[in-house]
Amino acid sequence: MATQDDDGNKGSDRIKDSAQQIWLAGLGAFAKMQQEGSKAFEALVKDGAGLQKKTQQAAEETLAQAQTRMAGFANEFGTKAAGQWGKLENIFEERVARALEKLGVPSAAEHAALQARVAALEAELQRRQGKSAAPARSASRKTAGRSAAPATAAKKAVRRGSSSKPG
Repeated sequence: MATQDDDGNKGSDRIKDSAQQIWLAGLGAFAKMQQEGSKAFEALVKDGAGLQKKTQQAAEETLAQAQTRMAGFANEFGTKAAGQWGKLENIFEERVARALEKLGVPSAAEHAALQARVAALEAELQRRQGKSAAPARSASRKTAGRSAAPATAAKKAVRRGSSSKPG
């Protein structure tokens, strides 16, 4: 029968043999790397460059998508803001128009109507002056001092017309 010492020696021999093989395998790998080291290094550089290209392309695609989304958000925000400014502008214009109406300031339409009426009166006046040139000259001298009175009366008439509207 085998004794314990024999079994212990066999186990320690196996461990020594195994450690020796591991050591030799390491030395062999080291020798092989010295021989093929530059080839392996070049292969690693090539693999790294390929990976960098793929990563860079993925980053550029992600950036392009983000830029597209941000442009969409900016466009949407701009549209909403413009709509709000338009509403604010309309409110402001309405309030100013009401305030001017309360103060008796004629509206643009009333002003245009008054201009048309003045133009018609001037045309009528010129037509009448053409028929009787001599009496018109003497009449214009007599009414020269009173020329401000009809303009004041016209303004009052326009104001009375605009203030009679319901406000």
